[in-house]
Amino acid sequence: MGKNSPKLNNFRPGNGAGVRLAAVATATPPFTADQLLAEEFFVRRFSQHLGRRYLAMLKKFLTHPSIRQRHFAFDSPECLVEEDPDRRIARFTRWAVDLAAAASLKALARVGLEPQDVTALIVHTCTGYICPGLTSYILEKLDLPRDIRTYDLVGIGCGGAVPTLQAGSEYLQAHRGGVALCVSVEICSATFQMEEDLGLLMSNALFGDGAAAALLWMRPQGLELVASSNQHQPEDREAIRYVYKNGKLFNQLSRALPQVVNRAVAAAVQKVLEPRGLTAGDVAHWALHGGGEKIITAVARELGLPPEKLSPTRETMARYGNMSSPSALFTLKDILNNGIRPGDWLLLASFGAGLSAHALLLRNVSGEQ
Repeated sequence: MGKNSPKLNNFRPGNGAGVRLAAVATATPPFTADQLLAEEFFVRRFSQHLGRRYLAMLKKFLTHPSIRQRHFAFDSPECLVEEDPDRRIARFTRWAVDLAAAASLKALARVGLEPQDVTALIVHTCTGYICPGLTSYILEKLDLPRDIRTYDLVGIGCGGAVPTLQAGSEYLQAHRGGVALCVSVEICSATFQMEEDLGLLMSNALFGDGAAAALLWMRPQGLELVASSNQHQPEDREAIRYVYKNGKLFNQLSRALPQVVNRAVAAAVQKVLEPRGLTAGDVAHWALHGGGEKIITAVARELGLPPEKLSPTRETMARYGNMSSPSALFTLKDILNNGIRPGDWLLLASFGAGLSAHALLLRNVSGEQ
């Protein structure tokens, strides 16, 4: 194969059921703020850090109708004003473990499993670093088997949901009787910064906190994972990433991101559709990471999708904001809750730091022989 030939992951090893998505569940922290509350807090506590122009831009971002409310992992936003790195990583650890565990228990309950049934735990985060990783704490919190396989994925950014599922499916292909628990959890508020920087202002108006858990197995029940793909464009790395300044994470976003992301997502999507003779129009359900209204619009235009195909993505963003890697799984959960007809195709797509984009093609094969 040539250097740029598509490399696909196909999830149909041998005879019988392939890798299936058994359940998806989510969790959010209890503190909820609408955009008006966020604006009031930012103006009251950070006006002295922003000139008139930047304050006006922040207000403009916060009044955009695409987001109604967000959830945050704190008891009061006042902690953001003078939170030192030690308290910040402690807050990240506490809430990331609690939310990941809550989402995991919900996913297990959906299919009648117990924590002791899990044989692999794969966790992605990009909003905090601890060693040992989150898997150690989640394993202890849920009392998972002490001999399970654990995988800590970090640094994939908002696109982390699909690679986490890819890792789970690859584990199952080697361990056919297993159950893989795949978790994406982000405490985006643990990377909060306020400066006269457009990317930071957009981040402060967009991001929220949350966790999602997906269960994979190779039993007949669930959506079949048909294929996945990845598109890496390291030359565009500076368009979306975290950078360290004085030991603190700062989110870096480019205004050109929609025009970069739309091409990357389209390339990843085509890699799973074209080999199967499918087009975007053949996919009934789309769970796209909601990185912002301009990005959603740009991706829809690039793929030729009508607006209603991305209504679930827009609804997730309106209710939760951009939660980074769990966001696409929140949309997937809502689509599943509303029901998928036998034979329907579903496409899960995520993108983020790298710059990278990822696509996962699923199908409801219930009733098929």
